[in-house]
Amino acid sequence: MQKFDWKDENNYSLLADFYEFTMANGYLDSGIAENIAYFDLYFREIPDGAGFAISSGLEQAIEYIKRLSFTKEDIEYFKSKEMFSQKFLDYLKNFKFECDLWAMPEGSIIFPNEPILTVRGPVIQAQMMETMLLVTMNFQSMIATKANRIVRAADGRKVLEFGSRRAHGYNSAILGARAAYIGGCVGSANTLTDRLYGVPALGTMAHSWIQMFDSEIDAFRAYAKAYPHNCNLLIDTYDVLNEGLPNAIKIFNEEVLPKGFRPTGVRIDSGDLSYLSKKVRQGLDEAGFEDCPIVLSGGLDEYTIGSLLKQGAKVDSFGVGERLITSKSDPIFGCVYKLVATEDENGKILPKIKISENIIKITTPGFKQVYRFFDKETDAPIADVLMLRDEKFEVKDNYEIFHPLHTWKRKTLKNYYYKKMLVPIFEKGELVYDMPSLEEIREYALSNVEKLWPESKRFENPHVYFVDYSQKLWDLKNKLLNEHDF
Repeated sequence: MQKFDWKDENNYSLLADFYEFTMANGYLDSGIAENIAYFDLYFREIPDGAGFAISSGLEQAIEYIKRLSFTKEDIEYFKSKEMFSQKFLDYLKNFKFECDLWAMPEGSIIFPNEPILTVRGPVIQAQMMETMLLVTMNFQSMIATKANRIVRAADGRKVLEFGSRRAHGYNSAILGARAAYIGGCVGSANTLTDRLYGVPALGTMAHSWIQMFDSEIDAFRAYAKAYPHNCNLLIDTYDVLNEGLPNAIKIFNEEVLPKGFRPTGVRIDSGDLSYLSKKVRQGLDEAGFEDCPIVLSGGLDEYTIGSLLKQGAKVDSFGVGERLITSKSDPIFGCVYKLVATEDENGKILPKIKISENIIKITTPGFKQVYRFFDKETDAPIADVLMLRDEKFEVKDNYEIFHPLHTWKRKTLKNYYYKKMLVPIFEKGELVYDMPSLEEIREYALSNVEKLWPESKRFENPHVYFVDYSQKLWDLKNKLLNEHDF
């Protein structure tokens, strides 16, 4: 199917904190607008106390950058504020994106305090991208990560994303469904996300369908006649065991089987889901519909799903809505965008650091690359090491890593191979990255999760993955910290 070319009329070039434009204007007035700056985008903590997160949103970040420009109406808006110079207005009129950008491929496993995206370019440009890059990467990474937790809790059963109506706005509904698919959901109730991105749209009926008819069995019959090949009935509108289930079985026998089809499922959306699912499974099996799947929905997340399965619930798939699309249990991903270096007139990189009494807010200076080390036998990631870009990594039989804060905590890596995680996306403003398809991104994400140690995938007290510094980077950060009095 040809991809739908959806034209969003919103101009996201102005989706920025106002200070990004006041600083841009100030950079021009100060004569430093073209000075080269380096910004890292990273996050500090994993939602839900998880052991890992999944990067999502790079495709939308690329599309935003490709369209980054300022219309006549935008420039008139800035002029109306009566605080921006004519020089700044002229700059916007002739704007041309010139930055370099590196990022981890979408679907990568990511960990706190390592760059998942780095921007290098004129500070006036790199600065004004901050908000849009953050809002794009924060939301989708949060939903992809949450979706994967729910999918893993389902233990091989399918998970459908049902959250559009509870999402925080229509873009959240659209892109949240996309991110949930990357995280492992098999489809979404959101039709537009199917049209835009090819995420399978799934769904049958609501309670209102049942209520529109004189009786439940009339509603079931009408639906079965319309969709005998895909007859999945919602059986909890009135009474699951005394009405819904018997009516469904009757309709399956009278309207579905005679046409040569088998029922595709029944759904229970309320009540004691564990108890009801067991009774429904028993009833379906006794009626000869052992192959009829049971779908459970209504207020689910990884914890309720885990509880249902421990209780022996009979379920083939789950429909998960508001607790997925809003990541209700921990709805903040927390990516930040921080200046880490500049260049002088000779092209020498000058590292920058932001210091705080709150240790987690101290930045890691310099232009960096993320090296990910893998076990040669299992392909499982062992640790990440941040290195300065001018370092030459020497492969050794034994490579020692250490905790960047508690330096006495050390580990020797053996029988490993490594990969550089940050790849070029834009060079001097030109896109140099071939964006994979959504299916390829999803497969990449799920295969990466599969390779993780089981201890990293625990929901409670997961293994803390090592994200360490090279000795040279540690020395640089320590030097900059010691140059300041506290």
